[in-house]
Amino acid sequence: MLVGYARTSTVDQEAGLAGQERDLRAAGCEEVFAEQVSSVAPERPELARALAFARKGDTVVVTKPDRLARNTADLLRISEELAGRGIGLRILSMGGSELDTSSATGKLMLTMLGAIAAFERELMLERQREGIRKAADAGKYKGRAPSARRQAEEVHRLHGEGMKPTAIAAQLGIGRASVYRILGAPEG
Repeated sequence: MLVGYARTSTVDQEAGLAGQERDLRAAGCEEVFAEQVSSVAPERPELARALAFARKGDTVVVTKPDRLARNTADLLRISEELAGRGIGLRILSMGGSELDTSSATGKLMLTMLGAIAAFERELMLERQREGIRKAADAGKYKGRAPSARRQAEEVHRLHGEGMKPTAIAAQLGIGRASVYRILGAPEG
């Protein structure tokens, strides 16, 4: 059985998710698991479901490697996990051609292309950091406003009413560490 997995990072990319699902069904996937979650999110529940659903002899299919994995190491880990369970991995678009890891050549290409993709991402992030630095030097980039600090007064009020830091964080939608940082700083 072909088991598809589709992912986009944000809800703004609904057309991209629908396109992935269409391509996976066109490739013959009988089951398709789809989600809108960042690749760096700690949990990707639909990916976990897809991997758990796949059985020996099945093939997990994705449209591109970055839809499946966070980085090269993650891609190789998932590929090895699947191979160890007797499950194939097929990537529909790897530079214009399809890649199937059931062959030695496919495994080699996956490793090489994954490394190249990671390298390209690092270059992009380097250029982004350089652009931000230049904009900051020119006074055009201030960074985002710290969202938790703007709620310091509310954090102190809720804590004064006896609410615990974890509950304060949940209620205000900020990190627990931010609550502790605010509570540890002098009020003002």
